[in-house]
Amino acid sequence: MASPAHERSLDGLNFFLADVRDGLGPYLAIYLLAVHHWEPGSIGLVMTLASVTALLTQTPAGALIDRTTAKRAVMAIAALLVTGSCLVLPWISSGALVTLTQAISAVAGSVFAPAIAAISLGLAGPRAFTRRMGRNETFNHAGNACSAVLAGGLAYLFGPVAVFYLMAAMTVASLIAISRVPATAIDHDLARGLDPRPPGQHAHPAGLAVLLHNRPLLLFAVCCALFHLANAAMLPLVGQKLAQANLQLATPLTSACIVAAQLVMVPMALLAGARADRWGRKPLLLVGFLILPLRGVLYVMSDNPFWLVAVQLLDGVGAGLFGALFPVVVRDLTQGSGRFNISLGALSTAFGLGAALSPGVAGLVVQSAGYDAAFLTLAGIATAALLLLWLAMPETRRPASDANAEQAPPLHSPSEN
Repeated sequence: MASPAHERSLDGLNFFLADVRDGLGPYLAIYLLAVHHWEPGSIGLVMTLASVTALLTQTPAGALIDRTTAKRAVMAIAALLVTGSCLVLPWISSGALVTLTQAISAVAGSVFAPAIAAISLGLAGPRAFTRRMGRNETFNHAGNACSAVLAGGLAYLFGPVAVFYLMAAMTVASLIAISRVPATAIDHDLARGLDPRPPGQHAHPAGLAVLLHNRPLLLFAVCCALFHLANAAMLPLVGQKLAQANLQLATPLTSACIVAAQLVMVPMALLAGARADRWGRKPLLLVGFLILPLRGVLYVMSDNPFWLVAVQLLDGVGAGLFGALFPVVVRDLTQGSGRFNISLGALSTAFGLGAALSPGVAGLVVQSAGYDAAFLTLAGIATAALLLLWLAMPETRRPASDANAEQAPPLHSPSEN
């Protein structure tokens, strides 16, 4: 169980890293459209290529976090790389160079999710992990909301380039927060998903083949991929519609969309962390997945900027629940194997593939049939994800009678790695 000081250190890390871990996100689309006057299809292509590049490092990043005891240093280096790759954007306009910088940012950003989850599990332990991940997501969303408010105000006063320098400031704060997470308090065996052992006893991770035979894990990967294929392009499309209506207000209004969603994500993450152990993971996940097709349909009902911002509130429900429960479900399905973080990386690859394809697919639909057709296409994909989760995915919460199972050695064949 993490001490109060450790809890506060993780709170600060999640808050300040929120603006760094995802890079520019939807602001990239607005920047390229408003400053460099790129076509939507070209913007989608750059974002897709960068994301596909990141896919190659998601699983290795998880494996690295499983094995390394320098998790804090890895996160600090990644934060510097993400920020540096974004700060050079105002000085370049070449499509190839823009793509390269965003690829570097995406590759570096792939270590954040498994590293934060590993440190949280290593500090809090398995039984407090669900609550800790809910708290992580709460501070992450609060940090995103605060940075989005600042980004909107600074962009209105100084232009879209101000977002880059805000990220630099948040990076400095996140580095300070990382340094305050005590390295000696992290149990690196627990952090990789091994079961607790008595002092002096050591467990070994299972062979990687065990993951390929974990049917619920593979099914959850497909659900995640479809969810992000539908979700990733929605906010960038909204940002592009806002930019076409009013270039000056595009970034502030996009910030309003982000803030609106993040404010809703805070209570949703708290709810998931507090109730998922009692209610189960699947009911909360179903609610999150249901919101996504609803958003896609509602976006086509009006082009009014205030309507678009209001609909974006629903993203807070879906993303808030999914973000808090994703690592919890992966931990449920891999507990005892010692392969938690590589599994987290592998499933991040799965939904990263969906997220990478999403802007390209949506951009092509926009160019051929318009924005409404793109939103409805994404809503159809989201419906398929919802049905698959509902009909095929089992509940992963362990019954209360199995609480002591965490003390038992894993049943998988061990492999020294």
